[in-house]
Amino acid sequence: MPQSHHSHSGQFCRHAVGTLEDVVLEAIRQGFDTYGLTEHVPRYRTEDLYPEEVKDLPVDALKAQFEAFLVEAHRLKNEYAQQITIIVGLETEHITDIDMDALDTVLRTLGNHVEYIVGSVHHVNGFPIDFDHETFTKALKSFSKTSSDDHTSMEAFLCSYFDAQYALMRRFYPEVISHFDLCRLYNPSLRFSDYPAALERLQRNVHFAVEYGALFELNAAAFRKGWDSAYPGEDVTQIILQAGGRFALSDDSHGPLAVGLNYHRLWLYARQVGISELWALEPSSLPNFSGRPIARKPVPGFWDQHPFWKKRRVQEAVEIIE
Repeated sequence: MPQSHHSHSGQFCRHAVGTLEDVVLEAIRQGFDTYGLTEHVPRYRTEDLYPEEVKDLPVDALKAQFEAFLVEAHRLKNEYAQQITIIVGLETEHITDIDMDALDTVLRTLGNHVEYIVGSVHHVNGFPIDFDHETFTKALKSFSKTSSDDHTSMEAFLCSYFDAQYALMRRFYPEVISHFDLCRLYNPSLRFSDYPAALERLQRNVHFAVEYGALFELNAAAFRKGWDSAYPGEDVTQIILQAGGRFALSDDSHGPLAVGLNYHRLWLYARQVGISELWALEPSSLPNFSGRPIARKPVPGFWDQHPFWKKRRVQEAVEIIE
């Protein structure tokens, strides 16, 4: 204890910092027993590059960068095997069908290097929804072409997000469903119960993920984005719990300084919403439901009583005093 199933580094992600090895060493220093390395898969259209990539990182370079990540991740997995369990995966993109087809190719050609998939959606109608508020607004306004009503536009936006998430799950069966409600990043007070069509899709996705055995990520990154909760928010967490869903921890770090960031708040949030059991991934010699060499397991004992959490709470108290 503890674990994180989702991370990035500046070595292979332009909006992160530090090397991949820096991230691993910080996870070891903090006492993580399992840490997932999951850089983004490549994007395949010039229009999908982020501003920090446009000048000197063309789409062909993204492919080479991702392949280099897999090589380095497995080197680190072997190098530090006596100190920490490293699991190597990828985080998906679903902008258009091009990304889905390309991921099929990646898994066919490099699949023996990919132990698991973190299933994420970061775009709606071709626009990034978590890069900044401006591009989020563009995504939302793209639905106003068919409706001048703000509520109807928001519902269409939410439905599109959950439909993309569902298509991703049905095609690739990701082991971890990441930041399930990222679609309300800039509207954390939004309640899906106010949007019946979106709520229906959300519930459909939850039940499908539960049926095939996915873990739902409890993602601490929401705190550094200004939320009072992790992803998913409490309303979605309750839907997942009621459906029999299982949760796994992630820091979604973007460099060594973000390893374990806000885990003291994650501990408190998980207890507050009634998560009594956590799950984790571990390497397996047998293929799982997706045909990948990873298995899910319950975290033994009372997860919230592990000494790691007491240490985190003491550190936080010292920081507040100082």
